[in-house]
Amino acid sequence: MDVLLHIAIGIGLSAAAGFRILVPFLIAGVAAQQGYLTLSPSMAWMGTTPAILALTAATALEVLIYFVPVVDNLMDAVELPAAAIAGTLLTGAVTGGDMSPFLQWSLALIAGGGVASSTQAFTGLARLASTAAGGPVGNIAVSTAELASSTILSVLAIAVPILVLVLVGILLYLALRRRKRRRVY
Repeated sequence: MDVLLHIAIGIGLSAAAGFRILVPFLIAGVAAQQGYLTLSPSMAWMGTTPAILALTAATALEVLIYFVPVVDNLMDAVELPAAAIAGTLLTGAVTGGDMSPFLQWSLALIAGGGVASSTQAFTGLARLASTAAGGPVGNIAVSTAELASSTILSVLAIAVPILVLVLVGILLYLALRRRKRRRVY
């Protein structure tokens, strides 16, 4: 059961990385430092004070960049592959324990990287649609929603991982259903 909870935490953090890459790293680091989250030994550095300070500065910069029109759309192009890497690292950071390293990182790549890149692709498309419909004002609204989603998902992934796993499944289903509906018309 413990392994399943850690997988759920990893997938939840990975989904949050699809909205904002650095927010889940920061929240996971703080949770690890406070004793609420156990990181794999190779990723324990995330819970150190220097890492948390660096993640805080980097997260603030990432958040501010997304409020700059035009630059936010460019960042989406850069963050799609970065989200896959972040999702893989986050899932790998919280899984492990009795799991073999091969299984740990295979799971991290497939589940964590896949969820994070799917979420990032969906938010990138939402940003393009908001740019077309509302210009910079729409992008600010999308940026705010993404920041809130990333923060809430990260906290919930650590506090109630099974709920987040269900929530991520529902969101992916709705995104795929919406995409499928667009193909029909």
